[in-house]
Amino acid sequence: MLLTELLHPEILEALAGAGHGARVLLTDGHYPASTATGSRARTVHLNLSPGLLDVTTVLDVLLRAVPVESAHVMVPPEGEPEPPAITEYRTRLAPAPVETLGRFDFYDAARSPDLALAIVTADTRTYANLLLTIGVRAEGTLGTR
Repeated sequence: MLLTELLHPEILEALAGAGHGARVLLTDGHYPASTATGSRARTVHLNLSPGLLDVTTVLDVLLRAVPVESAHVMVPPEGEPEPPAITEYRTRLAPAPVETLGRFDFYDAARSPDLALAIVTADTRTYANLLLTIGVRAEGTLGTR
């Protein structure tokens, strides 16, 4: 039995193969995952039913499993307010920088060959997509038994 709360075998395998600078995409239920992800990325579908699971829930588990160096969020067109999901991500990811990208620039970033994993959720919020860049594990965080 694993000691981590992250138990999904495909997610664990993809994260184990990803290193510093690799990217992880967390999508809402509106994201075109079949056309806007990197060709090398493993895609895991967690979209069982609308609203079950959301990006924030998946993010919280991932943050306890991998270091995050930075992130990108998809923002609505200029003049529209920032969606609440983005404010939530900024809080959870602090002090890591959270940069903004327009819709099509976000799609281009998610198609990067550096994308190791795409997790499709059933988040019903709009603009709840999040692109994480994996960081480096801090020295002294690997315990021995």
